[in-house]
Amino acid sequence: MAKLKAFDPSSYLTDDEVVAEYLNAALEDPNPDVFLAAVGNVAKARGMSSIAEESGLGRESLYKALTPGAKPRYDTVLRVLQSLGVKITVSAA
Repeated sequence: MAKLKAFDPSSYLTDDEVVAEYLNAALEDPNPDVFLAAVGNVAKARGMSSIAEESGLGRESLYKALTPGAKPRYDTVLRVLQSLGVKITVSAA
């Protein structure tokens, strides 16, 4: 039986447009864990240590905030998104 590697989307998050599309798609899912996982994948692609430093969070705190089931504070999510160079916008449905 062949062994397959787990899919790692962070290796495909190579430019800002791809990152924006990826995060927008994750926001459409009603499960908030999907968005947190997507933000975590982008942070991994950009370098978790540098994102932690830029956001003012400890590396461990960043990992905890982006794990499934976590309930990070709104300001934590905003600080991480700013560190990633993205922002959330709202539009009429």
